[in-house]
Amino acid sequence: MTFTQKEITLLKDLKTQEELCVEKYGQYAADACDGELRDLFCSIRSAEQQHLTTLNGYLGETSPLQSAPVPQPSGNCQMDDTFFCQDMLAMEKHASSTYDTGIFEFTQPAVRQELNKIQAAEQRHGEQIWQYMSAHGMY
Repeated sequence: MTFTQKEITLLKDLKTQEELCVEKYGQYAADACDGELRDLFCSIRSAEQQHLTTLNGYLGETSPLQSAPVPQPSGNCQMDDTFFCQDMLAMEKHASSTYDTGIFEFTQPAVRQELNKIQAAEQRHGEQIWQYMSAHGMY
């Protein structure tokens, strides 16, 4: 596929966003006290890794496989888990917004459709986090 310079810049921005998501979900999964939250973050992290692989494919790059986090809860569990959820919900809102902007900039319908699928996944991730927060008195 051939992309315009603007499209390449957007893909690189999205890639950076996904790398950060993979990293944070991995770290927060390792640090989360609640096993349910740890499992949720691991699941979302896996989806974010797939998004990163898709973006790297468009850029002609490869994604290094990253190992799953090793749980190591410590500290004030409720406060830590609440912070992790708040941070990742904000991250998902930002990611969805970034994809929304990017979708309108791409000239190839197949790429726009794929980015739209990823954006929908980001919105589902935010909803999953919100549901967890709501069920645990964090929202």
